[in-house]
Amino acid sequence: MKKLFLLPLFAVLMAFCSGAFAQAGDMSTPDGLVKTVTSQVLDQIKADKQIQSGNITRITELVNEKILPYTDFTRTTRLVMGRNWNTATPEQQKQIVEQFKLLLIRTYSGALAQVRNQQVEYKPFRADPSDTDVVVRSVVVNNGSPIQLDYRLYKTPQGWKVYDINVLGAWLIQAYQQQFSEQIQQHGVDGLLQFLTQRNQQLASGKAS
Repeated sequence: MKKLFLLPLFAVLMAFCSGAFAQAGDMSTPDGLVKTVTSQVLDQIKADKQIQSGNITRITELVNEKILPYTDFTRTTRLVMGRNWNTATPEQQKQIVEQFKLLLIRTYSGALAQVRNQQVEYKPFRADPSDTDVVVRSVVVNNGSPIQLDYRLYKTPQGWKVYDINVLGAWLIQAYQQQFSEQIQQHGVDGLLQFLTQRNQQLASGKAS
């Protein structure tokens, strides 16, 4: 199971926390939103020693307060599950979203402790005013190594929301689709929920392998 959840939240954390040189922009535009949130989150990390030390409670509070308002994690989870989403009850859907979010936070909380002054370069943003689904592209330079980091957003009545992240050419949603599908095929929706819950318990107790 060690390789099952290797990718995403590191990308999310780096995406939102590496904006050392990002300038605050117009939150009503996709690129402005991403740049502004990166700056706000980085400032909070620098000011909070508990987050820097890996305190999972403070990290979860940071994600809930500063990141989740600008993401649609339910949409992310629904796309990861594909047609299996509709076979889950509303309560199962709610629990899977919450356990998946917690799993990503727990798995990659250590990345926050490493956030310092990575440089981020935003690629020119190109989109038509009528577009409702866009990609904001960037490159993060970490210890001299460039990391491709892109964000997929869609327009909602409440503004733009991030729902997918691409790191080094691998999109979060695509990375998890097969893994979730296999769990459901073998054990059903309840089996997927049980697996996510047990994995979180292992991570919380330090027994994950």
